[in-house]
Amino acid sequence: MPKTVVHLFHDDDDSVVTGTRVAQRILEVAGDRGVELEVFCFGPAQRRIGRRATEADATFDRQLDELVAAGVVVGACVNSARADGAEAALEARGLRLRVARDELLRFTLEGATVVTF
Repeated sequence: MPKTVVHLFHDDDDSVVTGTRVAQRILEVAGDRGVELEVFCFGPAQRRIGRRATEADATFDRQLDELVAAGVVVGACVNSARADGAEAALEARGLRLRVARDELLRFTLEGATVVTF
C-alpha cells in the first residue's frame, strides 16, 4: 500500500498548524484511495508538542491528538524525547517513539512520499 508521511520539523506557527491540518485532510480520503498516512515529528516541531504557550501550540496539540485518536501513527524521535525529558509524556499521548535515523530510512525503504513542514 502506498504511504504518505507528513514530516513536521519546523516550529513556526504556520508549519505546525498547517502540517497537522494537511495530515487531517489527507486522512479524509487516504483510505478510499488506498494510501496509508503517517506523521513524524522531529527537531524543533517535536519540542513544541505539549508546550501550550500559544494558540498555535494548542491547535497543534489538538490536531496531533485527533490524528492519534483516528488511528494514524504519529511518531517522534525517542532520543530527542529523552534529552528533553518528554519521553513519558509523549508516550502517554499515544506517540510512537523511535530513533529518527531509523524512521527516515524506513520511509525510504517503503517508498513513501514524504511531505515536510
